Amino acid sequence: MRIEFNHKGVLVTGAGTGIGREIALEFARSGADVVFHYNRSPDGAISGAREARALGVCAEALSADFSQLDEVLALADQAAKFLGRVDILINNAGITFNKPFLQTEPAQFEKLYQVNVRAGYTLTQQVIPGMLEAGGGAICNLTSIHGLQGMIEHSLYAGTKGAIIAYTRSLAMEFAHRNIRINAIAPGWITVDNYRQAIPGFDRAEATKAAFDTIPAARDGLPLDVARLAVFLCSDYASYIIGQTIVIDGGTTALMSLAPDFRTPLSAHFGRQYL
Repeated sequence: MRIEFNHKGVLVTGAGTGIGREIALEFARSGADVVFHYNRSPDGAISGAREARALGVCAEALSADFSQLDEVLALADQAAKFLGRVDILINNAGITFNKPFLQTEPAQFEKLYQVNVRAGYTLTQQVIPGMLEAGGGAICNLTSIHGLQGMIEHSLYAGTKGAIIAYTRSLAMEFAHRNIRINAIAPGWITVDNYRQAIPGFDRAEATKAAFDTIPAARDGLPLDVARLAVFLCSDYASYIIGQTIVIDGGTTALMSLAPDFRTPLSAHFGRQYL
C-alpha cells in the first residue's frame, strides 16, 4: 500500500522532537507539504523541515507557545498562509507531568489543560473553516493510554488525555457528514528523548529488556510506528474510520492486569470437570 498526498497541506504540532517530528517526516515521505510546529527548541523542527524539503516537498518550521492563546491563533494563520490551506491537522503537541494528587498545584492544572487541551481545541476551531471551504479534511489528535488506564501520580496528565478522547468523539460526529474525519491515537510506551531527560540514569539496554519482559509485542514502540498510523488515518484508505481512538501500545492495554507472565502456560486448569 502506497499512500500519496500530492502536496496536501499538513500542520503537525509539537514536531520538533520525538513522535511529532517523525509524523511530520512521514507525511513528507508521502508527498505532503508540511509545517513543523515547535515551542522551545527550534533545532529539531528546522532540521526536520530541511529533510522534508530534500524529499521534494514544501516545508517550514514555525514556533508558537501553546500556553499563549494569541500564539495558537497566529500559528493557524501562518500555517495556512505557507501551505495555501491546511488539509490535515495533527494535534500532537503536549506536555507530560506526574505528581502526587495532593501536591498538585492550581498553576500546574492550568498549564497542562492550556497546552494539552485548549491549544489543540482552539487550533482545530481555526483550521476547520478552511477545510469546509475546500470540501473536506482530516484531523488526528494524539492522546495516550493514560486516558484509558490508571497510573499513580498521573491524575492531572491523564485527565487531559481523557478529555482529548472525549472531545475527539463528539467533534467527529459534528463534521463527519461534511467530509472532515476526526480520530485520535493513543500511544503506549514509545521511546523518545523525553525518557532520557525524565528518567534518572536511563539506559537503552535496560529499557529494551524491560519492554521485552512487560510488553506482549516484546519491544518498546518507535515514533515511526505512530507516524505510519497517523498517515494511514488521514488517508483515503481510512475513509470509514470516524471518531475512533486507535490504541498503539504493543498489546499493553489488551493484557489483563491480573495475568501472570504471559509467556508461561497457566498452571491452573479451570473447567476440567466439563471435559
